[in-house]
Amino acid sequence: MGSGQWSVEKRSSLRSDSFSKDIDDVPETGCLSIIVLGASGDLAKKKTFPALFNLYRQGFLPAEEVHIFGYARTKISDEELRNRIRGFLVDNKAASSKYSDDVLKFLELIKYVSGSYDTEDGFRKLDKEISEHEISKNSHEGSSRRLFYLALPPSVYPSVCKMIRNCCMNKSDLGGWTRIVVEKPFGRDLESAEKLSTQIGELFDEPQIYRIDHYLGKELVQNLVDIYFMALSFSFSKYPISSHFYSFIQLVLRFANRFFLPLWNRDNIHNVQIVFREDFGTDGRGGYFDEYGIIRDIIQNHLLQVFCLVAMEKPVSLKPEHIRDEKVKVLQSVLPITDEEVVLGQYEGYRDDPTVPDHSNTPTFATMVLRIHNERWEGVPFILKAGKALNSRKAEIRVQFKDVPGDIFKCKKQGRNEFVIRLQPSEAMYMKLTVKQPGLDMSTVQSELDLSYRQRYQGVVIPEAYERLILDTIRGDQQHFVRRDELKAAWEIFTPMLHRIDDGEFKPIPYQPGSRGPVEADELLEKAGYVQTHGYIWIPPTL
Repeated sequence: MGSGQWSVEKRSSLRSDSFSKDIDDVPETGCLSIIVLGASGDLAKKKTFPALFNLYRQGFLPAEEVHIFGYARTKISDEELRNRIRGFLVDNKAASSKYSDDVLKFLELIKYVSGSYDTEDGFRKLDKEISEHEISKNSHEGSSRRLFYLALPPSVYPSVCKMIRNCCMNKSDLGGWTRIVVEKPFGRDLESAEKLSTQIGELFDEPQIYRIDHYLGKELVQNLVDIYFMALSFSFSKYPISSHFYSFIQLVLRFANRFFLPLWNRDNIHNVQIVFREDFGTDGRGGYFDEYGIIRDIIQNHLLQVFCLVAMEKPVSLKPEHIRDEKVKVLQSVLPITDEEVVLGQYEGYRDDPTVPDHSNTPTFATMVLRIHNERWEGVPFILKAGKALNSRKAEIRVQFKDVPGDIFKCKKQGRNEFVIRLQPSEAMYMKLTVKQPGLDMSTVQSELDLSYRQRYQGVVIPEAYERLILDTIRGDQQHFVRRDELKAAWEIFTPMLHRIDDGEFKPIPYQPGSRGPVEADELLEKAGYVQTHGYIWIPPTL
């Protein structure tokens, strides 16, 4: 196959082909039951069921092996649930007709059970339905696999997990298992997160618990730990690629490309920015958002996960636990955040939402500097920035290198070299560098070396984060999920500041919707040493 060609292949097994030698488990022969709790809610309709459909369509969930159960309090029939989710499975009309047969066959796999989340009657009924399915597939008792996806608010996690433990567990471990997937937010602070972890931990072992942060499933975040995958990215031939292959790739970009190895440290990098910007406000979610704010909603989980992948040391192997060990070490090396290195903002009009309290102190914008106390990163500011109702929508990592010593071309004013990973939209990686401007004059200009995914990999659909993470859960690969000690270390960083915000001691600064945020945030960036390039705009290449 040529370097510019990609293909999509159906796979006949849920097991990973790649790196199978590293998997020490009992062969899995029993059928798979996927139970979506909260099946009638928005998360299940918009994310969970579409992800399951795409995995089914590509052959990762064979009809003869898998059955899907929806569970919720809403009293509806199987057909009513299928009708509710049908319109969300395919994202455009052209594809809808193309995949109509697949949609019909997928919907036939779904059965619905109604019941409460805190009494055993509904869960006993659910267990009976699952067991009947397992018997119909001739699965030996104890060999079947049960995956419970909690598309529910965290407040009901403890009661639901208790009901699963008491009523719905796989009866033994003869090659089978029971696993649960829980969605963020994992608590509001260190104390509540630890309480939640303890409640769930009393019912399930840590290897059974998958704390999902969908940002870790994004294609470009997958490539982060490798910083970078430019060399290897030209050799893909299958999608979705096995999760263990992704574990390999994630370490490639950073640790298998020679020109990055000597540069990735405080001697060469001046600062790192991790940015998440949205050009819309809370849009009807004001009441929910006000409970958490931008730090809990975005920075403490999504951006901090990206931060770990950028800053971590080389793991001793590709095993998921070794990779997660390095992430924890980074978090434990973060110094306490100082007030002088934090700017909070709240866009004007936020409190006009009738579901938001009139005197809300909740930030919709935050810029902060994290500093790592270790040999590699001492003195390098990591700037985390997230906000709503800003002038653009994007998520990116921007690694800014130090100035070139002895600048004989007098080009410092044009800006520094940067390595940018654009996570969304227009996924890309590019290097900003100084080149000679064409012509007879000796003048310089900033340009880029660019790997834009939509141009380089034409016709290839980048997988949704939830698809990859659900597949990882089925395969038992926890690399892209948050471990308990990692969650604890993350909350330790932010809890003191969050308590001061909650108590009204730390006030957000008003900013205009459609702006860059508070001007004080740009002043903080300048104080941290970030040099903005004026006159340069990255334009995604056209096909």
